[in-house]
Parts: sequence; structure tokens; C-alpha cells
Amino acid sequence: MAFNKATILLVDPDGAGRRALADNLISDGYDVLLAASFAASRRALNSHFVDLAIVSPDLPDGDGLGVISLVRQADRLASRIDADIPLLVVSGRSTELERVRYLEQGCDDFIARPYAYTELRARVNALLRRRQRGVATVRLRVGPLEVDALGRRAWLDRRPVHLSSKEFSLLRTLASDPGRVFSREELLEVVWGWSEPGASARTRTLDTHASRLRRKLAADGVNFVINVWGVGYRLTDAVEPMMAAELRAS
Repeated sequence: MAFNKATILLVDPDGAGRRALADNLISDGYDVLLAASFAASRRALNSHFVDLAIVSPDLPDGDGLGVISLVRQADRLASRIDADIPLLVVSGRSTELERVRYLEQGCDDFIARPYAYTELRARVNALLRRRQRGVATVRLRVGPLEVDALGRRAWLDRRPVHLSSKEFSLLRTLASDPGRVFSREELLEVVWGWSEPGASARTRTLDTHASRLRRKLAADGVNFVINVWGVGYRLTDAVEPMMAAELRAS
């Protein structure tokens, strides 16, 4: 049984083997994304929300360790890649050294070829069950505002709030420590990856996104996103009145 129509990324350069495994997974109710190279896996991880990845060690432009490193080193606040995606390595090399090497680098499970599909499916389900238990602990709540850090979703008074990728990353960063003032430089570096000195003085990007986020979170004339003049922004659960002029300007 598939877990909530889970999305599985299958990274394997073997076209026939990739297609056969994908057909089995699809028949069992999973959504499947296919990638034949490291570059293709990176594109898939950056453009889709993936629940689990099955990775081959042998790729034409790298190896499975590169995929594992890409996932495990992803910025948990700013990256679109979920650093906690379960990773299952499927390899034709089944030596103890090979298994230990991949497990030490961050894969969650390792299965050797040839394998029985039923065994692979059981391992996939075990990893997804583990993930489901973990996801429940990654919900951030700030008053009536709820943020699903992994699912990249937000609700206000249980109603969904539709945010762009950068708006969500900004909200997730602020919600990680409600009440704390995040400096402009810190937010630009975490959300946009800009670390150049003086970047905050040369761009209005942060202010534009903060204004849009403030407007989308505005409910009954209240304000969650607070601009601390000359410093940065903070998120508050002590809901503060929003001036009408500020709401119109945003």
C-alpha cells in the first residue's frame, strides 16, 4: 500500500531497469519521478517535493554519493530540497565496504541487486513510515498561524495561505524563532543566499517579499510580520494592529 500517494524519485541510468521498477511502483500507487543522471536528479529535487529517493551508485556524471551529499547538505531553511528525504541505495556491488560507505554518508538503507521487488517495496514502506512519524514534529505554530516546514505549506486559522517559494522560505525562517528580530543581512543570506557585505542597502527584494507576506497573512486587520526599522523583521504571535496605510501600500 502506498503512503498518501507518496512521490518517489528513481535515480538510475539503466533505462530498462528504471522503467520496470517505475512500473511496479506506479502499479502500487506511488507517484514516480525518473532521473538518469546526477544533473537530472538535482533538477527533480529542486522542482518537486519528493518523499523518498531510490538511488543507483553508478551515474554517467557522478555517483550515488553525489546525490546523497546534495540532499543531506541542503539548507534546511532556504533550499527547496528536503535534507531529510529517506534515501535507499540499490547497488550491484554488495560488499560490506560498499554498504558501510553509503550508510556513513547518509543513506538510510541499502539493497543489493538482484533483489525481489516485494523486499524493496517493504523497505520503501518502512522508510516512509519512519518519515511520517518525523514529519509530524516539523510543524511550527505561531498563534493561529501554522507552518509545515517540510511540506512547504502554511495555514492561518486553519485556512491555507498560498505563498511563493521565497515568501514561504521567509516565513519559515521567521517562524523558526518567533519574536526574534532577524537582521536584513541574515534574511538575505538564509533565504536568497546573498552574503555580500552591504547587500541589504542595494536591494528592495527583502522588503518587497516581506510586504507581500504581511499582506497574505493579514486577517481582520492584524499584523504578523513586524518591520523593526533599521534592523530587520520578526514574526509575532502577539498579533499587532496593522495601519490601514501600510496594508494598502503592501
